[in-house]
Amino acid sequence: MKVSLTWLQTYFEEPLPSAEAVDEAFTFHAFEIEEREGDLMDVKVLPDRAGYALSHRGIAKELSAILDLPVKHDPLREALPAWPATSELKVEIEDPKKCSRYIGAVVKGVKVGPSPAWLQEALASVGQRSINNVVDATNYVMLNIGQPLHAFDAGKLDQCVPDRPYAITVRGAHEGEKITTLSGEEYVLPEGMMIIVDEHGDQPLAVAGVKGGVAAQVDEKTTDLVVEAASFDGPTVRRAAQRLKLFTDASLRFQNKPSPELAAYGMRDVLALITEIAGGEVVDVMDVYPAPAKPSRVSVSLEKINSVLGTSFTEEQVTDVFRRLGLPATHADGVFTVAPPFERTDIVIPEDLVEEVGRIIGYDAIEPMLLPEVAAAPDQARFRGIEKVKDFLVARGFTEISTQAFAKKGDISLANPLDKGKPALRTTLAKNMEEALTQARHYAPRVLPPNAKPKLFEIGTVFTKEGEKLVVETSEPVADLPTIAEDAVYVPKRYALSAYKPFSAYPFMLRDIAFWAPADTDVGRATSHIREHTGDLLVRTDQFDRFEKEGRISYAVFCLKKSPERTLTDEEVNGYMEKISAALRAAGYEVR
Repeated sequence: MKVSLTWLQTYFEEPLPSAEAVDEAFTFHAFEIEEREGDLMDVKVLPDRAGYALSHRGIAKELSAILDLPVKHDPLREALPAWPATSELKVEIEDPKKCSRYIGAVVKGVKVGPSPAWLQEALASVGQRSINNVVDATNYVMLNIGQPLHAFDAGKLDQCVPDRPYAITVRGAHEGEKITTLSGEEYVLPEGMMIIVDEHGDQPLAVAGVKGGVAAQVDEKTTDLVVEAASFDGPTVRRAAQRLKLFTDASLRFQNKPSPELAAYGMRDVLALITEIAGGEVVDVMDVYPAPAKPSRVSVSLEKINSVLGTSFTEEQVTDVFRRLGLPATHADGVFTVAPPFERTDIVIPEDLVEEVGRIIGYDAIEPMLLPEVAAAPDQARFRGIEKVKDFLVARGFTEISTQAFAKKGDISLANPLDKGKPALRTTLAKNMEEALTQARHYAPRVLPPNAKPKLFEIGTVFTKEGEKLVVETSEPVADLPTIAEDAVYVPKRYALSAYKPFSAYPFMLRDIAFWAPADTDVGRATSHIREHTGDLLVRTDQFDRFEKEGRISYAVFCLKKSPERTLTDEEVNGYMEKISAALRAAGYEVR
């Protein structure tokens, strides 16, 4: 996220330290600074903190905690106003799991025009282009507190009859529906993709959580607005952005699951800013919130904090960390109970609180200490036995393989297999050995002498109804194999495998031949004539064409020829082809 130090300074009474000091504070306590250019820094916000930290407010709160420098105001701790509720707007949500909250507001009598200088400068400081005062207001609030917003031109919505309320629906797209976005691209929407629709005209207005459309675009003629502040499901928005290859500041924030409570604060701030710089009057606010988020509490003991971090922090130090972070906490009997603010969706388990304490105090404050001594050395007999067998087999020309423990069939089935094609645990190593030998056919000629066979072995666990056991499997028998341990089983096998021929370093020659044959002809017999007159030079034949006409069948076959000793000449290959043609004619075929 691009962050302006000048913007951050608006959150503090005291002057911030130098840019270098701010960089160091973030790097050692919260975020990596990927790039800096003057007043602008690019902060790498990882997904675990993105729900609250993709905003200047979130970054300011982090800096406040790290430097123990109080903020002069916090927009998310300020009261929400009482909004007017009339019948100007109707909102419906098709699937509350994909849209947990939708706040719509009707603002009448705005004057769209250029933004004031301070707003243009604020947006420019983070690389944003000014568009107009209404659109700039939505962008500013998003960058300030993290809530994406959108404004529709209410005059372009279909009221059907005068004085009928505007109607917004959040639903899945129908098959074949299209939308032209604000950037001018037209998209055919996949069926089910979540969109915002003008219910009366059944017209798509926006791809939910991603980008608005031109159908209700705000321009200099706009006088009335429908303003949106919503909470869309993160994975749903991410899938939509990926399918459309349309990634925006809004989709980035929604896919990281900000709290639905944030929508109300976004609406409060954007309505206040729009009416300040564009005029107008808020005449209706509709808030559809089927299942409001419930406050949560997370507890952790001082003992656990110190045990996990390897520290001896005091109750006073931990209490101070929670104060600096703005985490309301109580303490009793050595246990801290924290009520995370709604925006801190990343704090859900005790380990999250341990991490907060460690990073704010500073990991450099943790004294290094030696690991405790092991009371007794573990039994290494099994390990030594396995290594002894490996050394023994390698010394005799074997190569070790290590394969998956999963199989198509087995005594033990997996509840959640990694590979749907192998839903069980193996009961033998044999199948994997056979597959490895098959694969080795492609590689052995590169590393083995001509006509040599690869020698493979595997030492692994198999899983049967009787229990687990360690197995040694070799591709051919071995005498006097050392013992691993009492539970190990040696499975000597000789796998049938033809000798390998080395790859030829010389180029191949390709020729085609086509011939007519009676309808009952065995094409395999016909191609045998080709092989008889080419010998070992014929590497491969493939039929690539066949059609019937007047009771006969035409076959077309290509022949791949190669010598392991030299480059074949055209004259030589043409000579073979003439012999093949003559043999086919002699057998009663008509060469085309």
